[in-house]
Amino acid sequence: MPRTPDLPLPDLTGKRAVLTGGSDGIGLRIAISLAGAGAEVILPVRNSRKGTAAVEQIRARHPASNVELRALDLSSLASVAAFGDEMRRAGTPINLLINNAGLMTPPERGITADGFEVQFGTNHLGHFALTGHLLPLLRAGQARVVSQTSIAARSGRIDFDDVDSERSYDAMAAYRASKIACGLFGLELNRRSRTEGWGITSNIAHPGVAPSNLLAARPEVGRTRDTAGARAIRLLSSWGLGVGTLQSAQLPALLAATDPADGAFFGPQWPGNAGGPPGPQKLWKPLRDNASAQRLWTLSTELTGVDYPAQLIGHAG
Repeated sequence: MPRTPDLPLPDLTGKRAVLTGGSDGIGLRIAISLAGAGAEVILPVRNSRKGTAAVEQIRARHPASNVELRALDLSSLASVAAFGDEMRRAGTPINLLINNAGLMTPPERGITADGFEVQFGTNHLGHFALTGHLLPLLRAGQARVVSQTSIAARSGRIDFDDVDSERSYDAMAAYRASKIACGLFGLELNRRSRTEGWGITSNIAHPGVAPSNLLAARPEVGRTRDTAGARAIRLLSSWGLGVGTLQSAQLPALLAATDPADGAFFGPQWPGNAGGPPGPQKLWKPLRDNASAQRLWTLSTELTGVDYPAQLIGHAG
């Protein structure tokens, strides 16, 4: 079995893809692959400098690629709404949305511009709002939505009585909860689209474990140096021991984006699911809780003010 597997993609010429978190790490690899398959790639980013560098890398690999950079801060509902307004004014249907961006385990509790715990607010609520604001364009493009969860979501729970970790803050517990939320959202989105006739499909994926920037030094979240975990993952990945690479970690999301199945979960296939080629993944226990998925949907609608049916009615035609 090759240490760095690959996934042939179908021809995506004429397809419009929106990808969050595409300025570095796994997201940048996904963006390069989508552009190489012919897709028009929209990269909404918070850091314009990193975004510009990412576009240059994509075009260096695929000179004829069509890549656009847009401004988006998922930790601000106003920014998400502004991006949604900009995209809807343009009116071009979207065929693929990959909700990939995220942040992991800030050492101290932080909050978003709207006062939410920063991991729950960015990883889940930002993407919930984004998908809702783009829903008319997604429907027009008969889109596939992919939500990126994490191997951390194998355990843990969402504390609905303290989703913002105001009573107590445990960085990893909050991260697990945010990624469980991402998974539950993606699955519930598919169920509601089927029931309500929204015309989109939704899958979820996880990248396994790879040397991304999630655990690296990130001053913007209060981490001044790489964690011990980041250093260990980097070493194991270079040796091909048990974990994946950035190349392999992109593949589950790409498979989720292009596989005919919907309401499905994809991840790496090596024992432990930390690395290897992509394939179907059995739902972890926290992701099988449909009652929590429905409760999360209601809560997310209340917290973000984004009501999906209202988005479709308000932007019909």
